[in-house]
Amino acid sequence: QHCLPRLCDARLHGHVCLTVPISPTTKTDRTTTHVARHRPTAGPIAGDQNVPGKPNMMQKLLSLTTTRLLACAAPRARAVAGTGFTSRGYAASSGKIKAAPMVYVSGEEMTRYTMELILDRWVRPHVDTSAWEFFDLRAKNRDDTQDQVLRDVIDAGTRLKAIFKEPTITPTSDQVTRLGLTKAWGSPNGAMRRGWNGITISRDTIHIDGVELGYKKPVFFERHAVGGEYSAGYKIVGRGKLLTTFVPEGTTTPIVVDDREIVDDLNAVVTYHNPLDNVTHLARIFFQRCLDANITPYVVTKKTVFKWQEPFWNTMKSVFDAEFKSRFREKKIIKQDGELVHLLSDAATMKLVVWTDGGFGMAAHNYDGDVLTDELAQVHMSPGFITSNLVGVDSDGTLIKEFEASHGTVTDMDESRLRGEETSLNPLGMVEGLIGAMNHASEVHGGSELVTPYTNGLRATIHKLFREGRGTKDLCGAGGLTTEQFIDAVAETLPEALGSK
Repeated sequence: QHCLPRLCDARLHGHVCLTVPISPTTKTDRTTTHVARHRPTAGPIAGDQNVPGKPNMMQKLLSLTTTRLLACAAPRARAVAGTGFTSRGYAASSGKIKAAPMVYVSGEEMTRYTMELILDRWVRPHVDTSAWEFFDLRAKNRDDTQDQVLRDVIDAGTRLKAIFKEPTITPTSDQVTRLGLTKAWGSPNGAMRRGWNGITISRDTIHIDGVELGYKKPVFFERHAVGGEYSAGYKIVGRGKLLTTFVPEGTTTPIVVDDREIVDDLNAVVTYHNPLDNVTHLARIFFQRCLDANITPYVVTKKTVFKWQEPFWNTMKSVFDAEFKSRFREKKIIKQDGELVHLLSDAATMKLVVWTDGGFGMAAHNYDGDVLTDELAQVHMSPGFITSNLVGVDSDGTLIKEFEASHGTVTDMDESRLRGEETSLNPLGMVEGLIGAMNHASEVHGGSELVTPYTNGLRATIHKLFREGRGTKDLCGAGGLTTEQFIDAVAETLPEALGSK
């Protein structure tokens, strides 16, 4: 099954969730039946005990399956956000907060293990996630479905507009062998950016009041989501003539882009392009975010050498001058005679190290943004304290947002865990992604007044524990908590922040 069987809360206290398996290419919606059972005060689950004269839980489930299988397999009507709530914002039937529809993409290794603990301890006890659609994007499942699961993720994201994605792996040749894959599947991120008309990848610093990280104030970064080396075509060639041509749509006459003689015996010939149509949209997203947060914006290119980067700067400046300059001046973010400032990429590299007070934002091309945000993460403690948010747009103009951590699956730590060794993974970057996806889903589908108190409470609880020295070891040193201890500490403290027992 490439779609995980948790379109309902499969671990509700006092319930068993019956689900119907589906094939990798079938639609993910299905009806789920809950069977109530009592829980004992101690010992094994009462429903699993053998009671003389009464069927045990397994017998009950088997008998129910025959009569309810067809009902379970029937298509489920899509949930409508905002229905069935009490005045306190809880689903009347379950006593939980009703989450808006969104896509949940699971990954693998240490981050998969940790997020499953988080779902079990922090989310499912408080949130009804029955409107979420879950997908398994492990490399093995992509291989088993011939990447149909990735296409299904893109389709679901286009429909629901809000996506949370756990870190995934792009398999190396060694992993292809070890995992028994038929091929080395490419990164899913490029397909997602294309499928959701990606505009920008927003990467911002995460801050905890009372805890010193790297930058004192927020730093925003917009990385152009398309173009550059990531989709390049290439050939390894020898001596000869290299002619690059372009044939405009609707014509047959080629335009010569470049014509040169290659004189070395071994060469890499690379071709790529940078789409520019969506730079206007990127500019508006970037400048509006900076304006709202009182942050000074900068645009980064290497246009003095790479002349083809000039249009990116020209578009950004044009939008700023026409739509934002006067507003930045009114808020005194820039001086009364201030202008949008351009930074060369090598200068931006130095500024990231020097400007540790924060309070600035940068926008750059795809590759420059990738490199510079890695540096940003190192100055601000680690990638675990940086958000990563892909912003795309649907054909109707609605923003599609995919949220994830800016770090990977933490393979080394997972190998330690599998050896039985102690680990201490800081999940804050992933949790910020989950919070972002839940909030955006509620903005798109309704129910923000229900979801936001929970997401604010979850964030506040995590921050509180870090301030008290009860965080993971990356911040709290050798006395910090293990992965599991931190999960438990948040789970025990969260009800207080949510105003529940």
